[in-house]
Amino acid sequence: MELFKWLNDQLLRMDWLAWLVHALLEDGFGLDMSGRVGASLHFFIYDVIKIFILLSVLIFSISWVQSYFPPERTRRILGGMRGLKARLAGALLGTITPLCSCSSIPLFIGFTSAGLPLGVTFAFLISSPLVDLASVILLASIFNWSIALTYVLVGLLLAVLGGTLIGRAKMERYVEEFVLHSPVLDIPQEQLTRRDRAQFAWAQVCDIFRRVWLYVLIGVGIGAAIHNWIPVEWIDGLLGQDNWWSVPVATLVGVPMYADIFGTLPIAEALVAKGVGLGTALAFMMAVTALSLPSLIMLKKVVKAPLLALFFGIVIAGIMLIGYLFNAFAYLFI
Repeated sequence: MELFKWLNDQLLRMDWLAWLVHALLEDGFGLDMSGRVGASLHFFIYDVIKIFILLSVLIFSISWVQSYFPPERTRRILGGMRGLKARLAGALLGTITPLCSCSSIPLFIGFTSAGLPLGVTFAFLISSPLVDLASVILLASIFNWSIALTYVLVGLLLAVLGGTLIGRAKMERYVEEFVLHSPVLDIPQEQLTRRDRAQFAWAQVCDIFRRVWLYVLIGVGIGAAIHNWIPVEWIDGLLGQDNWWSVPVATLVGVPMYADIFGTLPIAEALVAKGVGLGTALAFMMAVTALSLPSLIMLKKVVKAPLLALFFGIVIAGIMLIGYLFNAFAYLFI
């Protein structure tokens, strides 16, 4: 148990990095680490470096695994499943695709055009931005493993239930015609060498970095500001644990924003440190990643209004319920 704690502290939480940044700022630049400026710089530098190190390792590893499951092979595997098993497989597939909500939509189109049931494709669409493996490790590094694993379970449950409800609603007529009749190429996959897989994984790391680096910097910057500059009374008055409206407000505030989970995690970390309920912070994070306004606009080009409204209603209701549950049982995790 002591070994696991040491590994968690040094490899995930990177306590060594926190100490190194603290020493650099205090001894190298003479900053007062108990002051706002020193504490803000420490929060920013430490979180940015930690997130980028973890992202590099995790995205490379996940992409290596993903190279064994190209889209054509994945469609064949999912196409042979039905019912709850298929929806669970679609949700689990989302955990190995480290994509934001906008990036998940092209795969959603490909799966739907290949004839996969809507319940399966929407289970994937819900889970992909919420519970990919990289975000789970980052959650564990910022909070703890019990929060991270519970978050994955409730995220997968939301994806499966959402896919089930959409599948049973028989909404196929509300999918745009071009999606249903898009050509599907079934090209035999050549055998990849280890070098090919490494090149693919590295290309994925570079691609995701290009897409997320700015959001990470902005998210950590906002987190540093919340952590050290915004008075506790202000945050408690709006999002305090005793306010019943905190979860709906956090959820609705998150919807218009566009970022992925890597940019919103530092904000959630800072909110919890300021006394905001765990569920409230997670609801904000989930709303930003799963229901961002740009992704809804893109999805509107693919499905018609009734199906889009059902998807939005199911996901936002699920996020709020998860937020209230985490708040109610936060004492079990923190």
